[in-house]
Amino acid sequence: MITNTELEVKGDQYPLQVTGFKKEVDSVCFYTTNDVILKLTVFRDSLIRFRFTAKGYFSDDFSYAIDENHSRGFNHFELTEEEDSYKVITSKLVVYISRKDLRSKITDLEGNVLLEDEQGFHWEETYEYGGNIVKMSKLSPDGENFYGMGDKATHLNLKGKRLENWATDQYAFQKDQEPLYKSVPFYIGLRGKIAYGVFFDNTFRSFFDFCQERRNVASFWADGGEMNYYFFYGPQMQDVVTSYTDLTGKPELPPMWALGYHQCKWSYYPESKVKEITSKFRELKIPCDAIYLDIDYMEGFRCFTWNKDYFPEPKRMVDELAQDGFKTIVIIDPGIKIDKDYWVYNEAIANDYFCKRADGPYMKGKVWPGECNFPDYTNPAVREWWAGLFKELISEIGVKGVWNDMNEPAVMEVPTKTFPLDVRHDYDGHPCSHRKAHNIYGTQMARATYEGVKRFSYPKRPFIITRSAYSGAQRYTSSWTGDNIATWEHLWVANVQVQRMSLSGMGFTGSDIGGFAEQPTGELYARWIQLGVFHPFCRTHSSGHHGDQEPWAFDEEVINVTRKFIELRYQLLPYLYTMFWQYIDEGIPMLKPLVYFDQEDAQTHYRTDEFIFGNQILVCPILEPNAVGRRMYVPRGSWYNYWNNEIVSGGKEMWVDVSFEQIPIFVKAGAVIPKYPVQQYVGELQFDELTLDAYYKDGKEVSKVFEDAQDGYDYTKGRYSLRTFTFTGKEKEIVIRQHKEGKYITPYSRFKINLIGLPFEIKLVEVDNEVVSLEDLQLNIHNSLTVIKDFSELHIKGI
Repeated sequence: MITNTELEVKGDQYPLQVTGFKKEVDSVCFYTTNDVILKLTVFRDSLIRFRFTAKGYFSDDFSYAIDENHSRGFNHFELTEEEDSYKVITSKLVVYISRKDLRSKITDLEGNVLLEDEQGFHWEETYEYGGNIVKMSKLSPDGENFYGMGDKATHLNLKGKRLENWATDQYAFQKDQEPLYKSVPFYIGLRGKIAYGVFFDNTFRSFFDFCQERRNVASFWADGGEMNYYFFYGPQMQDVVTSYTDLTGKPELPPMWALGYHQCKWSYYPESKVKEITSKFRELKIPCDAIYLDIDYMEGFRCFTWNKDYFPEPKRMVDELAQDGFKTIVIIDPGIKIDKDYWVYNEAIANDYFCKRADGPYMKGKVWPGECNFPDYTNPAVREWWAGLFKELISEIGVKGVWNDMNEPAVMEVPTKTFPLDVRHDYDGHPCSHRKAHNIYGTQMARATYEGVKRFSYPKRPFIITRSAYSGAQRYTSSWTGDNIATWEHLWVANVQVQRMSLSGMGFTGSDIGGFAEQPTGELYARWIQLGVFHPFCRTHSSGHHGDQEPWAFDEEVINVTRKFIELRYQLLPYLYTMFWQYIDEGIPMLKPLVYFDQEDAQTHYRTDEFIFGNQILVCPILEPNAVGRRMYVPRGSWYNYWNNEIVSGGKEMWVDVSFEQIPIFVKAGAVIPKYPVQQYVGELQFDELTLDAYYKDGKEVSKVFEDAQDGYDYTKGRYSLRTFTFTGKEKEIVIRQHKEGKYITPYSRFKINLIGLPFEIKLVEVDNEVVSLEDLQLNIHNSLTVIKDFSELHIKGI
């Protein structure tokens, strides 16, 4: 055999000379002599898409990640020609495209370089599979830092790290282990004091190197598909995160009960055990809103069935749990048992809904039920069918939420832990192999589940949780960080992972409190609860292979600490609900790492432990045993110690004393923090008073409180209550102004305002310019007073 080696191209290939361009309304295409095309599209003045092809034409433009409702539009789009480059100019950015090789440089209008190609786009042909490995490299100056990328189990600052995106079932994963369950190919760069972002929307196995291989080069590449990325300009990190979240989508508001405390284990069964657990929560008065059923509730692990030996009357049980305030959540995995007597299997076979190997037979793999076939959730017909399967669970039995697990997809007893790469997928009419569909399989399962649960829960809101996800999954589902371990190191990992997920657009996330694998000490469990109540999703979950992990599995001291902090979460539910509303309304992350809160302070760039919960509460967990305090960084501004109301000035690291019953919590001066009374579950109590903790500040601070019916969709029709409190403090006077929007009428009639840190004795109070007696306001020695809820302006004057 004679091989014509002159025709064989090996190694990296690059774009050559630009031969021309074509400008359209919002885009421009640049063409090269070797058939490379760069299509540059201006989505907004601060958001630009770069899309390359090396084959002379583009394939269909399709993405599961992009939300079709994202906002577009720009003020200025101009293309000019220079000797060596083309210039694309918006009202915020200038993009230079080299005539020689398509390399790009992006600057702001002042000329500050934001992102610049090193080798830029290049590719390598893959003869084994066809297509190309697509590559991009960027120059990275000294001092540049990187954040984001989803639930990576590593330092918050990714400088010097190499990461991989290939959704993988990693039981008992270790710190720095790669890859994990989720694929979020989005990072935030911080150059000096300017932030930008890059989203590499490519679902193939991808890699990111943040200056590990070469000190001043950051690169990303994928095993196939297109070099297709979006550039987001800040200059603030908030601008980047909100823009990315808008592009990939925001969820709907969850029911408030979903923000309560959840209890889970692999597995609670039979029914008597479930009732024993739920009864103990009520007996000990530890608030709890949800109880989970893992795979053992099913008949032989068959999805959409019940083991009638363990749960003879599931509807009755679910109803009885609901009467006691517990919402039942059940697990559903993707693996469908191969069983000719199983109705779900038969329906899928009859309709040809299972994934197939390249040469025709159904993909077969072992999971909990034994040998299984797997639905192709990238097929819209399969998603519609899957959604319909939830009718009995949701509308007849009364289950309130669904938990999708093993959807990386996980397959047992194979070296790769997942499908063979030749498995075929519909990909919404763009047929492909598993190489392309793997990273979005879990998201499309969660999407189909969401559509079903929403359909049969209506007019109530659905609740879905998934283990595997790709960018954009937040539109359908919450998530957790997977099978962690009961160690102090994993407590640190959980803290960093949830902060990172919040920065990566997937705010409704938490970890398995206490650790899934192995057994925590009472101290570790208590410290994990103290962190977990400040995560948007709050659930204890553990493996049946190890010991019990309910709050009462430890000693009385741990029970009391657990109760205290879960009660604090329930008190802060209106604050947390408001955080969630700002997330879905504006794309503002619910947890904010210190670098997000103040990127201009270089001391925040490498902090991992401290974070801002919402906008005005600073939290720092205790991450070591036997601690009587810790050093922590308090960001700039004035902050009140939550436990003793002492005020500190930030911008420095300091020692904070804590007991076993506490962690460092600080509240921003000027904040108005709403609180509900402690309830054992959401909706248990009717109350006529909302507490507002108002922290004195010499200056101005704005706080918000969002409320609605706590479930249902009336909030989308204007039936919500959004209160904006503007606190203005002076030496001997404070003014609290209230502005209300929305048509929802809250059930309470008054506020109890706790004035904290007041530097004067109250002499006079005016409500809407009328003096009200201090006796009528029920003013007490603790500077608490009661006022009607619909005041516009409150003047408090001192001696």
